[in-house]
Amino acid sequence: MDLQDKKTRTAAWVAGAIVLLVLPHVLQYFGNAWVRIADVALLYVMLALGLNIVVGYAGLLDLGYVAFYAVGAYLFGLLASPHLTDNFQAVANMFPGGLHISVWLVVPLAAVVAAVAGALLGAPTLKLRGDYLAIVTLGFGEIVRIFLNNLDHPVNLTNGPKGLGQIDSITFFGLDMGKRLSIGDYDISSVTLYYYLFLLLVLVSIVVCSRLADSRIGRAWMAIREDEIAAKAMGINTRNMKLLAFGMGASFGGVSGAMFGAFQGFVSPESFSLMESVMIVAMVVLGGIGHLPGVVLGAVLLAALPEVLRYVASPLQQMTDGRLDASILRQLLIALAMIIIMLLRPRGLWPAPEHGKVLKKTPAPPGGGAPGVHSPTDELPGTSRPMSINP
Repeated sequence: MDLQDKKTRTAAWVAGAIVLLVLPHVLQYFGNAWVRIADVALLYVMLALGLNIVVGYAGLLDLGYVAFYAVGAYLFGLLASPHLTDNFQAVANMFPGGLHISVWLVVPLAAVVAAVAGALLGAPTLKLRGDYLAIVTLGFGEIVRIFLNNLDHPVNLTNGPKGLGQIDSITFFGLDMGKRLSIGDYDISSVTLYYYLFLLLVLVSIVVCSRLADSRIGRAWMAIREDEIAAKAMGINTRNMKLLAFGMGASFGGVSGAMFGAFQGFVSPESFSLMESVMIVAMVVLGGIGHLPGVVLGAVLLAALPEVLRYVASPLQQMTDGRLDASILRQLLIALAMIIIMLLRPRGLWPAPEHGKVLKKTPAPPGGGAPGVHSPTDELPGTSRPMSINP
């Protein structure tokens, strides 16, 4: 890379950083709803990056990833809301002022608990592949949702379908992100403060995923993805690597869930349906499986597209005199857009660069021989073409 390319890349990074920093203030002029869409998109980027570890790196199709999202959200909801003190006298006696655990403790705890849940899911599925693995993980996600929906009796642990409310907002060094911040005459809304927090977490997640991809662990995952039998023959402990992939991917979901609980202030089982898992998988596949920029692009598009299409579906509904429901029409437009994209770009919008492609065919040599056929000693990167010796 020459000096000019380095300057161009540096300028692109600086321009991108400025856009990301200014974006919420620009959106804020059009209404906080648009900033909220950006916040939700960043949460989905974190989820997609975590699932990309399992699906993109290790090649394990996980359709129950939303379960780890739910684990993180409910853990934060239980530890930062009055639910436990209202329903358990022992907890109320231990915390007379209410259970308000610090975010510095809850977020790492959510990552650890979700990672343990991921390992528990991975343990019984070590010998499963493809469709069978997808069915088992799908069942796991539905089991978690059903448990959350029914654990309100005989002991009220999750409050059932009514969900958990009055969840504390995140507070950093005395700054309450649930309240507006006034700097002189300029007000920064709560959703804008959460935007910067989520952006920081997304950047950390990207760095971690990038380092994982280039590490020995990441190479082992990719070897398992390409050929598990060959990876095992080369000495890779496939069992431990699979469990690690499930655990690492689930930890991202746990942190995202904790952020979701604090951002919403309310969690319920309806937020963690099977459709959420399908959408997260679609983000990874649509963007470019195994490629970090593609995964980020797919997550942003699929997270923002449903909200943007609200403004398209309503006029179309009026054109049909209300015969088509706006929500159904919106889903139809999303599905149509996904079909078109996958037909035009089957490897994703931003696929991973291909390595090790076969060399281009060359015309037949003057001395005869089949055209396009190369010998092992033909020109290869890093080698020289041998001299031909005529008798």
